[in-house]
Amino acid sequence: MEWGNYSMYADFVLLGLFSNTHFPWLLFSLIFLVFVISIASNTIMIILIHIDPQLHTPMYFLLSQLSIMDILYITTIVPKMLADQLVGQKTISFAGCTAQHFLYLTLAGAEFFLLGLMSYDRYVAICNPLRYPILMNRKVCLLIVAAAWLGGSVDGFLLTPVTMQFPFCASREISHFFCEVPALLKLSCIDTSAYETAMYVCCIMMLLIPFSVISASYTRILITVYRMSETEGRRKAVATCSSHMVIVSLFYGAAMYTYVLPHSYHTPEQDKAVSAFYTILTPMFNPLIYSLRNKDVTGALKKALGRCSSRRIRAF
Repeated sequence: MEWGNYSMYADFVLLGLFSNTHFPWLLFSLIFLVFVISIASNTIMIILIHIDPQLHTPMYFLLSQLSIMDILYITTIVPKMLADQLVGQKTISFAGCTAQHFLYLTLAGAEFFLLGLMSYDRYVAICNPLRYPILMNRKVCLLIVAAAWLGGSVDGFLLTPVTMQFPFCASREISHFFCEVPALLKLSCIDTSAYETAMYVCCIMMLLIPFSVISASYTRILITVYRMSETEGRRKAVATCSSHMVIVSLFYGAAMYTYVLPHSYHTPEQDKAVSAFYTILTPMFNPLIYSLRNKDVTGALKKALGRCSSRRIRAF
């Protein structure tokens, strides 16, 4: 379908993350390393939570879902970007861009909701421990996960068709390393201000509501912890909560910069740097912050490695 100087279903050109750097292969190597670490650490988390009975708890069930989201999230964007750099190709088809756009919105939205709901789990565990088995039973956990995936899917199904139906101009060069909404809208040949306003309201709700739940939950947790008489337990709880809040604040803050801050405060280079943080680095940080620093997880990992070593010894 064509109108004058633009074609609706033509390929796009992704200018990428490497074009403005003096050391593209160094950046390529770093991103590849981050990708491998992200996939490996999240996969290890999923396997450990599945095989170790001590990790069959609501908290670790939710963390396994976060790891699944992170694996899908990073594989939606990074492999295409790295492959393009290797072969020197920058094009992406209209269908490929639409699929990437939908998966990105769905997975990002699902993770926003899940992080908010996970903070509720921690609030109940610390502030209402006696009621925890009732308030966080298996049915509630499944409902939490279903709500997170449903919320993300609604976001993807609502925004993707609208974004991709706009007519895009002839150059079709996306100044980004994946098909993100703001970068795509810059190519539109018609006024998208009404849609951007609607998207702004949607993003405010999707970002601020979960972040408010997280902030309220951890505030209550810290108040409860402050009243604890045990100094060591208080120190550990504060350290855990603060590390969680740092990564959550960076994740939500980066997304708010991209989708909430007016475009006049953005530059393409800043947009790519911020997007790289929450699409590439966050999936690596999450298992390290939430899980692999936990004694239960490290204990499960040691037991799994011990079983593997004993099997090898028997084999020889």
